[in-house]
Amino acid sequence: MPGTVGRVPMPPAPVSRGSAPSGAAATARAHDWAGTALGPWPGWDPGIRATVDLVLASPVPMALALGDEFLLLYNEGYADLIGDRHPGAIGCPAAEVFPEIWRMPGVGDALERTYRTGEPFLEKETTLPLRRRSGAVEHAVFTRGCSAVRDSQGRIAGVLTVAAETTHVTRQLQNLSELAAALAGTLTLDDVARVALRHVLASVDADRVSFAVDEGGGGWRMVRRLRGELIDEADERLPPLWRRFPADSATPVVAAARNGASRFVEDGEPLREVAVDRHDQKIRALAAVPLRGCVVRGGLTVGHQAAHAWSAAEHALLHAVAELVGQAAERARRFETQHGTAQLLQRSMLPAHLPDLPRLRIAARYDAGVDGNAAGGDFYDAFQLPAGELAVVLGDVAGHDVQAAARMGQVRAALRALALADPRPDAVLAGLDGLVTSLGAEGDTHELFVTVVLGVIDAERHRLTLASAGHPAPLIRRSPGGEPSAEYADLTAGAPLGLGSRPTSTTVRFSPGETLLLFSDGVVERRRQGLGAGLARLATAVAGAGSGDPRALCAVATAAVPGATEDDVAVLAVEHALRPSRSACMEVPAEPTAPSRVRHWLTAQLTEWRVTESIIGAAVLCTSELTTNALLHAGTAARIEIDLSAERLLVSVADSGTRGTVTRAQTDTLSSRGRGLGLIEELTDAWGTDPTLRGSTVWFEILLPGR
Repeated sequence: MPGTVGRVPMPPAPVSRGSAPSGAAATARAHDWAGTALGPWPGWDPGIRATVDLVLASPVPMALALGDEFLLLYNEGYADLIGDRHPGAIGCPAAEVFPEIWRMPGVGDALERTYRTGEPFLEKETTLPLRRRSGAVEHAVFTRGCSAVRDSQGRIAGVLTVAAETTHVTRQLQNLSELAAALAGTLTLDDVARVALRHVLASVDADRVSFAVDEGGGGWRMVRRLRGELIDEADERLPPLWRRFPADSATPVVAAARNGASRFVEDGEPLREVAVDRHDQKIRALAAVPLRGCVVRGGLTVGHQAAHAWSAAEHALLHAVAELVGQAAERARRFETQHGTAQLLQRSMLPAHLPDLPRLRIAARYDAGVDGNAAGGDFYDAFQLPAGELAVVLGDVAGHDVQAAARMGQVRAALRALALADPRPDAVLAGLDGLVTSLGAEGDTHELFVTVVLGVIDAERHRLTLASAGHPAPLIRRSPGGEPSAEYADLTAGAPLGLGSRPTSTTVRFSPGETLLLFSDGVVERRRQGLGAGLARLATAVAGAGSGDPRALCAVATAAVPGATEDDVAVLAVEHALRPSRSACMEVPAEPTAPSRVRHWLTAQLTEWRVTESIIGAAVLCTSELTTNALLHAGTAARIEIDLSAERLLVSVADSGTRGTVTRAQTDTLSSRGRGLGLIEELTDAWGTDPTLRGSTVWFEILLPGR
């Protein structure tokens, strides 16, 4: 039967020779227990007092619920768990201290059952609103055990609760689950690096994290992320800025990846010999673990600027993270190999260069769909006809495989040949329909069909003649009265090629200052969204663009409709310029003096063209950033092109070392990566990146006020 805290005559308690109790222990001993059913402290049963001494001295969170009212007495660890409820909870009934949870299953009923029967109770994990901070209740995860406390006569006098908060452990398990889900959506090693570094930096509260993988040719590449710094080498908006290391590098992350062995430093200077900058020099504690469960060699490091004792739980956590990241890196490496081959085939069948005409400015953009792992059938082309007109075409061959890309190449070549012989758009598409029908019969398939739109621009007569075979009508950006608008050409689409298409031609006005935009259905089609909504969004975005520059409109068009698309995206834009633009170009080798040479050349050229000093300063600064990036990150020569029109200054920097990426420079003499991105966003009116067959082209546009 449950008893009470027995009172027996006791000699005065001996004075402790140790330090006086403090915190919760001092509060418990100083409490006026005489005013409770337990009576004065000196009169408590010796067995109970011994248990109290044990509880108050323990670093593990413990609480005693004594007597029939379950009056609370607890130690410092438990006081921390209950937050603002301490010290008022000392000597109060548990049901009054925790009124919001007392009647929850496994709380009050568990204590009462143990108190009545003496049977222990263990709950391995439960979420309870036990802690209260500044009046607000916080939920936490606990493992709790309850056992009966007996007096010197063997009677049950109360219940001892031992609680261990496992919120941190639970959160780590949730973080691992979130990491696995995020890594499942990665396609490239750049994606894996972003996700891994973001997760590790947040989940282990680190000051520095890094990720490294082998280059495949004996070397290594590494990217890091720092807490609380403007420099962010794994900015979510940009591809990571990889650093290259030789095969025998002593950098801890490379050493762990190369040797397959983990290393944990609790205090010291683990990066002193290989420090890149002051951020590395500040690291005192470092964990380096190799990627696991994959054929890709790589590693992760986690660093703290203060000494840190690596617990067994942290060892296990980092090894689990390394295994998840390793599996994702292996998938990404396999994807990049297949993706690179498919995209190389795709782009090799598109024009390497577009015509350079004095009154017609042309730009195009092609982006693979979400899968991106197979060559598609989207294509575009622009070429000059014998009489001086410009032919522009954009189409889509059904399919997303190598065969579709090969057929796309056949269709594009045949279309150009037909147009050079007879430039009438309806005649060209009629002849092309026969070719597609023949290819389908040859391949014994009835699923071969092609949608295409063809336009012939006569700049001298301000005329555009169009014909379509099942393709969306082009969009024309006009500026009547100076207010930009966008409207779709009044064009009959007809049936796709290969299905008995009978296209007809339509001629519309195409005046100076207007821009023509051809696009594939991947630009406007999204799941669970009507085609009309996508077309409306595209028209609104094009009308609201800062200028009619074709390169800028291509970027605007590809981002006009939110959401991912599994289809390829192709756009081609042609601007009928008000006046011929002035252009110049320069090629610089990959050497340290190149950015300086570009700055001097650009300043001199723009000064000669009488561009205002403010525009020159902004253009030179942004071009220097992009040139340095191309030289250092891509490691190849760079080609800088400038084009000045009545409306804007357009600058592009092309390299041949990266594919469809854009990064920022980070050197000792130039601005940091983060600052460089901010500069370009602040100083330009539009900027973007255009993937090319080999490498990428990064461009920016600055509008000219009053011009």
